[in-house]
Amino acid sequence: MTLMAVHAHPDDEVIGTGGVLARYAAEGVRTVLVTCTNGEQGDDENGAKPGEPGHDADRVARRRLAELKESADLLGVRDLELLGYRDSGMAGWPANEHPEAFANVPVEVAAPRLAALMERYRPQVVVTYDENGGYGHPDHIQAHRVAMAAAELSGVPDKLYYTAVPRSGVARLAELMKTSGVDLPEPDLPDDFGTPDELITSVVDVTPYAGRKRKALQVHASQGDSIFLLSLPEEIQEVIFGTETFVRRSTRVPAPDHEDDLFAGLRPS
Repeated sequence: MTLMAVHAHPDDEVIGTGGVLARYAAEGVRTVLVTCTNGEQGDDENGAKPGEPGHDADRVARRRLAELKESADLLGVRDLELLGYRDSGMAGWPANEHPEAFANVPVEVAAPRLAALMERYRPQVVVTYDENGGYGHPDHIQAHRVAMAAAELSGVPDKLYYTAVPRSGVARLAELMKTSGVDLPEPDLPDDFGTPDELITSVVDVTPYAGRKRKALQVHASQGDSIFLLSLPEEIQEVIFGTETFVRRSTRVPAPDHEDDLFAGLRPS
């Protein structure tokens, strides 16, 4: 059995799918991580943001790809594939206009490359983002488009999932942070952030692999916006790292409406 996760940037693999990558790898499932961009729009080692003096996109990419390799090793990823596209940056950034930015690559150009990987690895299960890329990031949206087109071109995956953050989980996290006295700046997220609970089909317990997720996230030291999660109280980290949720977009095998295993319906009886 094979699981393929299709992500936009180095570090995206950890929060939403680090647990399932680690869990299924431990069970003997072949895990394949496809990262579409090199992460050039991350922070530089001197703290410089994209567009600021001292920001070197090539240096940032080298650092982030090195972090990605270490993270993948910690999560037990057997095969790491890099599509090598240029990071498009957040919505509204000048990097959006770069002609080589991933978001500007025609889907009909990128999708066959990913389809070829699907044909090589034959994943029964593919995980990527929903139509909005989770929160509107141009590269996440493009990764969704490319993954969906590649799945159709290859005809390989039996089951296809979107990563999801249930709205009830967002509310629970906010309440935990409030009662724990955690004072953090308001995140720049839409009011309707998160997936309606009624759309969630799959809830996977990855508690035994939460430690690996934490270590993998820590490896991405260049991404301070994510690393702050490691400083939160333990009870909040348990909520963040112990469960991963998904929306099953399609299946060609009989599977329950609500499942706790992405390979439900695919395992030998």
